[in-house]
Amino acid sequence: MVVAHQPSNRQEKELPIIDLMGERSQVSKLIVKASENLGFFKVINHGVPQHVIKAMEDESYDFFSKPTSQKQRAGPANPYGYGCKNIGFNGDHGEVEYLLLHTNPLSNNTICNDPTLFRCAVNGYVEGVRELACEILELMAEGLGVPRTSVLSNFLRDSHSDSLLRLNHYPPLVQLVNNTNSIGFGEHTDPQILTILRSNDVPGLQISPRDGFWVPVSPHPSTAFCVNVGDALQALTNGRFLSVRHRAMVNSCRRRMSMAYFGAPALNARIVCPPELLSPHEPNLYRPFTWDEYKKATYSRKLGDTRLHFFRAQSDHDDLTE
Repeated sequence: MVVAHQPSNRQEKELPIIDLMGERSQVSKLIVKASENLGFFKVINHGVPQHVIKAMEDESYDFFSKPTSQKQRAGPANPYGYGCKNIGFNGDHGEVEYLLLHTNPLSNNTICNDPTLFRCAVNGYVEGVRELACEILELMAEGLGVPRTSVLSNFLRDSHSDSLLRLNHYPPLVQLVNNTNSIGFGEHTDPQILTILRSNDVPGLQISPRDGFWVPVSPHPSTAFCVNVGDALQALTNGRFLSVRHRAMVNSCRRRMSMAYFGAPALNARIVCPPELLSPHEPNLYRPFTWDEYKKATYSRKLGDTRLHFFRAQSDHDDLTE
C-alpha cells in the first residue's frame, strides 16, 4: 500500500550555486558559508567530464530497466548489492530500488550484461567524483583557515577509504492521486564526511533546515552536482558545518534517478577536530571516535534516528545500544 505524505512547507528552494572556476579564496568562502548556514550547496564547472557522467547514468538506467530476477543477481544489499524498498537492517522502507557499491574497484562484481563496461563506468565515475570531493574538502580547509589543507581530503584519498556509491531508482507511482508524493527514501542525515549527488531533472530531494520544516530542492541546473555535509564532517569542524536532515520523495508521473557518492574515512581513522578550530572559548564538542565506531552506531539504529549526540564530549550516553 502506498501512503501519500503531507506536502512540504514551501516552494522549491534554489541552493547556493558555486562556480568552482571562480577566484579560489572567494570560492572557499562561499563553500564555508553554505556549509555553515545550510549544509547543502551545488557546484558547477566541477571538472568531472560529461562523458564520464553519461556513461554512469547510462549503465544505471540499463541496470534498473532489467527484470527483477536479473537485478537480484547482484545479491541482496548486505550491505552491498541490490535492494528494493527495504533500507538497511532495522525495518526502514521506501519506494526505491538501489544498487550499493563499495568504491574499491575490486569489489564491483558482475551485475550487468557487459561487466567490463559497467566496471569501467563505475571506476571512472568514482575517480571523478572522489577528486571533486577532495577538491571541495581542501577548499573548505582553506576557508576555515586550517594550514594543512589536505587534513580533510586525506580521509578520502586513503587506499582503505570506506567510501560508497549508491545508485537510486525511484519509479513513478501511478496509483497516487492528485499528483501527491510518497516517501522514496526517508528522512536522515548522511553519516559520512561528504556526499556528492547527481540526479536527473525530476524533483524529489527535500531538506529540513529545522525540525518539521521541509523544503523541496530544485533539480536544476542539470550540469551541477549537489553537495552536502555529513555527520563526520560536522564533528571534524566542531559543529561549525551542519549535517542537515533530508529525504527523497517519489513523483507520481516520472521516475527519478540519482547517483550518490558518500566519501568516508578508513574504518580505523580517528574523527577529531583539527586543533586550529578549537580555542578555550570553543572546546571540542565531540569526543574522538573512529569511523568504525560511528558506522556501527549508524547501522544499529533506524534510518531517521539521530546519532551524533551520542558522541558529544559531555554526553552521558556511553552505551550506544540505547
